Amino acid sequence: MNRMPGEPLPQRTLGRTGIKVSALGAGCWPLGGPDENLGMPMGWSEIDDSTALAALERAFQRGVTLFDTADVYGHGRSERRLAGLVAQVPRGDVVLTSKVGYFAGTAAHGYDPRHMRRQLEQTLQNLGVDFLDIYFLHHQDFGPDDRYLEGAVLAMHGFQAEGLVRAIGMRGPHRFALDRLTTTPRLRGDKIARFCGLFDVVNPEVLAVRDNLLTPADRSAGIFALADAHDCGVLVNKPLGQGLLTGSYRPGNGRLFGWGDHRSRKRWFGPEAAAVISAGVDELREVAGTTTADLIRIALWSCLSRSTHAAVLVGFTSADQADMNFGCLGEPPDAVTIAAARAIMSRVQTMLDARGEVFADELPQTETAR
Repeated sequence: MNRMPGEPLPQRTLGRTGIKVSALGAGCWPLGGPDENLGMPMGWSEIDDSTALAALERAFQRGVTLFDTADVYGHGRSERRLAGLVAQVPRGDVVLTSKVGYFAGTAAHGYDPRHMRRQLEQTLQNLGVDFLDIYFLHHQDFGPDDRYLEGAVLAMHGFQAEGLVRAIGMRGPHRFALDRLTTTPRLRGDKIARFCGLFDVVNPEVLAVRDNLLTPADRSAGIFALADAHDCGVLVNKPLGQGLLTGSYRPGNGRLFGWGDHRSRKRWFGPEAAAVISAGVDELREVAGTTTADLIRIALWSCLSRSTHAAVLVGFTSADQADMNFGCLGEPPDAVTIAAARAIMSRVQTMLDARGEVFADELPQTETAR
C-alpha cells in the first residue's frame, strides 16, 4: 500500500525503547463500535467492517505508522479490524500497541496472570502477528490490597523476555471506571499519588496519558516531566477531547448516543457542558483560525509540544475523518499561540470544575443510558 504524496508526518522516538513512530498515531478505540463492559457503555457509535478498514488504510496512506488498540475495544472487534490493514503491509512498517486488564471474562480479575497470557495470545491472534511493540496495563485497580500487582508485573516482564512484547506500557493517572461511577469524589484517593507509587513498581518504558487543551496544565506538566526524567515514551490520548475541541458539539445541535456508546454516560457531551465548551471553542477560533482543520491543528500541536518523546493518538471513524485529522498538522504554531489556546481552554476547564455535580465526568448509574 502506497503512502499519499505530500508533507510526511514528523517522527518521534519513544524514549529509551528506541521505537520510532509517526508523531500522530491512530487511536482505534472508536473502530470497535458500540459495546458494554463492567455493566456500562464502553464503546462508540456503530461502524461496519468496510468503513473501518477504509479509515485505517487512509491513516496509513497519510503516513501513520502507530496503531493503538485494546482487547476490550469492541471485545476484540477493534483488533480484528486492524488486522485487515496489518495483513496488507510489512510488519516492520507498523508499530502495534494493545492493552490488558479492563476485560476480565470469567477470570477472578483482569490482572490474573493466567488470564493476561490468554488475553495476549488472543490479541496476537486477532491482529495476525507474533508480537506487540508495546503492551499496556490498562488501569490501576489490582484488586484488594493490590493482590494482583506483583503477578501482573511479573507477567508483563515475562512476556517481554519471551519476545511477545517489545516494551511495557502503563496508563498515567487514571480512575478505574467503576470507581468513577460508584465512589463519591470526596472519598476517592489521590490518583496522582497512586500512579507515582505504581510507577516505581511497574517501571514502564511507555506511558499512556490523557492530555488536551481541557486538561489541567499542572497535572500534565508533572507527568511529562516524570516521563522525561525516566526517558519514557508517551502516547497522548484524547487530544481532541473526543470531538469536543473540534466544534462538533454545539448548543441546539444535541446528539443522541445509542446503546454501547460511552458518551451516553458522560456529562461533558450533554447540552449544558457542551454550551460552555462551545463558547470556549468559538474564542479559540479567534486565536487558532476559523476552520475545523485550524482547531484540530492547534489541539494536536498543543499535545505534541509537551515532550519530544511523545506521540499523539487521534481517533477517527471514516476515511474522511482520517484525511482531516492526519492531513492538517502542518508546521507548529508559535509558542505564544499555543499558550493563548491553553489559557482560553483553561478558563473553560475552571468553569466546568466550578459546576461540579452539573458537569461531572460521569453520570450516576441510574441515569446511564442503555
